[in-house]
Amino acid sequence: MIQLTRLNGSPLMVNSDLIKTAEASPDTMLTLITGEKLIVSEECQEVMKRMMVYRAGLLAQVAQRLGNGADIARMASMTSLQVDANGNVLLAESKNR
Repeated sequence: MIQLTRLNGSPLMVNSDLIKTAEASPDTMLTLITGEKLIVSEECQEVMKRMMVYRAGLLAQVAQRLGNGADIARMASMTSLQVDANGNVLLAESKNR
């Protein structure tokens, strides 16, 4: 789930796996696979970035469960994440959050 913002400023959690399309017209309109449409204040690029950070975090959690530190570092490098000295994955926070 990613956190986005409704046009009235209230936060909204969206299951990013359900997003079918994102259009800028000029506000960002998300169309879900269910046909529901959501209008959010974030730009399309920011929605995509948050989706990528969320999915990278999921992949990093899988890598941590796989085993040794080399696997974690390799998985983190594939997802553009950083790993601290203890092997913990550091997620980059969005500027607009």
